[in-house]
Amino acid sequence: MSRFNQLAQTTTVRQVQLEMGSATAAGRRLREQVEEPDPLDARSADFIRSLDGFLFASVGETGWPYIQFKGGPQGFVHVLDPYTLAFLDVRGNRQYVTTGNVRGDDRVALFFIDHARQARLKVFGHATAVPVDENLALAERLESPRTEGRVEQIMTVRVEAYAWNCPNHITPRFSQQEVSEALAPLHERLTRLEEENAALRAELAGRP
Repeated sequence: MSRFNQLAQTTTVRQVQLEMGSATAAGRRLREQVEEPDPLDARSADFIRSLDGFLFASVGETGWPYIQFKGGPQGFVHVLDPYTLAFLDVRGNRQYVTTGNVRGDDRVALFFIDHARQARLKVFGHATAVPVDENLALAERLESPRTEGRVEQIMTVRVEAYAWNCPNHITPRFSQQEVSEALAPLHERLTRLEEENAALRAELAGRP
């Protein structure tokens, strides 16, 4: 079984699975305990690097969860090694809810989703946020690519567990860049046809 299932399938969750008739199937993934963190495999690492955003969930001292969207260019979340993710966190609305939550409880959940490929990856981890000047070498390593804006801190996440989610109900959506890349061959062909039409019109216009 995976470390993710062990952490996610609590006693209460198991009770609900029993009530809903899925306990047997879910239980097959809980036959032995896994105490060590799950290292990211190559597929998961490449998937994370390919995205331009993800959802970051933390929990505050009130017990309420908080979800924040983190965005940037593809690859702004750096996979430093199979157990470590990191990125440069830039100034936003200056509420610092996520940073405060992480300082009180470092357990977080990250949700990576690719609408175009209908794929999603869930990650449990332990997050830390430190000022840039506390680790200038790492900050330099994370500089490219990174989110535009004033960098305020380094956010690192020590991966504890992860799991791929089923692709059901993911509505295909495409970024402007993806649409542009898909349409590029059509634009090129249209340009060539327009040039050919212009040449034919010029040739016809020159005939008596």
